[in-house]
Amino acid sequence: MSVVRIFTGADQQSHFEDIELSFEGKDKLQSTTPHPALMAVFRRVPPGHVIDWHPAPRRQFVVTLSGQWDIECGDGSVRRFSPGDVMLAEDLTGQGHIARVVGDEPSHQKWLRERDAPGALH
Repeated sequence: MSVVRIFTGADQQSHFEDIELSFEGKDKLQSTTPHPALMAVFRRVPPGHVIDWHPAPRRQFVVTLSGQWDIECGDGSVRRFSPGDVMLAEDLTGQGHIARVVGDEPSHQKWLRERDAPGALH
């Protein structure tokens, strides 16, 4: 399963990295390695809403449920997230990123905030 990871590089800028989560199990129902979650939050963000430069406040997965939004990293790259896309925010320091809801619809998202856990997925 593809996940877009945002992380802080040695240059203190945010960057994107594509990672793959693997599934395990012998039955028809397979799972990824568990990630300890602190809480889950659903958000609705209106069209045109922009959150200027900010680092992620904590390590968290963001699953886009509806609408579209762009993330711009400090290195100038931009990715568009659509329904079904999963992002892992790990740019906890540095300049951070910009988030923008694009299009005419609000973006509905599920945020899964992780407990402090050693190690990252890369």
